[in-house]
Amino acid sequence: QVHLVESGGGLVQPGGSLRLSCAASGSTFSRYAMGWFRQAPGKEREFVAAISWGGATYYADPVKGRFTVSRDNSKNTVYLRMNSLKPEDAAVYYCAAVQRDYGLASRESEYDNWGQGTQVTVSS
Repeated sequence: QVHLVESGGGLVQPGGSLRLSCAASGSTFSRYAMGWFRQAPGKEREFVAAISWGGATYYADPVKGRFTVSRDNSKNTVYLRMNSLKPEDAAVYYCAAVQRDYGLASRESEYDNWGQGTQVTVSS
């Protein structure tokens, strides 16, 4: 098991940027594939981005070209850089982790460790 804590959310104007962080503790971070999901009010939680332990990445279509997921295994941290933010990006963003020797995961059901979420608001 790994404990995840997100940070970096907040209020940003449309077109602005934010960087979310997810700090992991309790297990060997480098063995975990990591993911970012989001949930807007009244909507189901949806996949945003994923990164394998080796750094391979995968993005949901709505965020391709605007969001970048990365990880620093020496700091046990995964990041989500969000540029050109739109009002429809507003949501609670969750970090997730699953032990995986190779590859990454894009389905919510594949993950078994979740953070508490951080709120992102995009408004002028």
